Parts: sequence; C-alpha cells; structure tokens
Amino acid sequence: MRIAEKNRDTKETKIYEKINLDGNGNSDIDTGIGFFDHMLTLFAFHSNFDLVVKADGDLEVCDHHTIEDCGILLGKLFLEALGDKKGIARYGSMNLPMDEVLCNVTLDISGRPYLVFNCELTRENIGTMS
Repeated sequence: MRIAEKNRDTKETKIYEKINLDGNGNSDIDTGIGFFDHMLTLFAFHSNFDLVVKADGDLEVCDHHTIEDCGILLGKLFLEALGDKKGIARYGSMNLPMDEVLCNVTLDISGRPYLVFNCELTRENIGTMS
C-alpha cells in the first residue's frame, strides 16, 4: 500500500498528516484556516487520495507557519508513499476549468524541487487565509 503518515513539531506548529495514494478521496482536515481546509479537502477529493491533516499552529501570529509546515510535511509524505516510484510516470500535466478559474498543473516527481506560481491576487485575504 502507498500510505505514509508523519508528525511535524516546531516552535510554531504541531502537525499530523496521513496520506493514502490509493484511497477514495476521503479527507479529515483541520488546520484552523477555513479556506486552506477547503483547498486540502478538494485536493483529496479530486485526486482520490485519502488525506488527514491535523494542524495546531500559531494562528494568532499569522497563518504562514501553519500553511508552510503543512506543505513541507505533505511533500515528505508523498516522497515516502511513492517509494521506488515503480510503475508511475515521472511527469504529467492537466488543465482543469473550475467555476470561474482555469487551473493548470504540471508535475514532475523526479526529485528536483521547483515551483512556479503565476497568479494575480486581487485581495489580501480569502477568508482568514492571507
């Protein structure tokens, strides 16, 4: 089974995450950041991954530490759950029209970290997420 679970404890956050890459899209998400919870829930649903994310962070300071540490831990879960990556295509892409947006995702799991984020933001917050 392609399953991984991990904890991350820092001065700012305490996080538990679990992923099953061969799941059904079930999720149990609670980060304290409503919009982030929504996005992680949709991620699990549309990917058919089962995902648990429980995060307790210093939200009285800002949401940055919680979101960043959740992302770091999620990357580590993928690395562990994918194992030797046997039978998995190294890269892929998808365009997905959703409501009033068009999402374009290109993914390469070769192990070389890189992110390009092109997005015009028209407001400073979505709900309580900066």
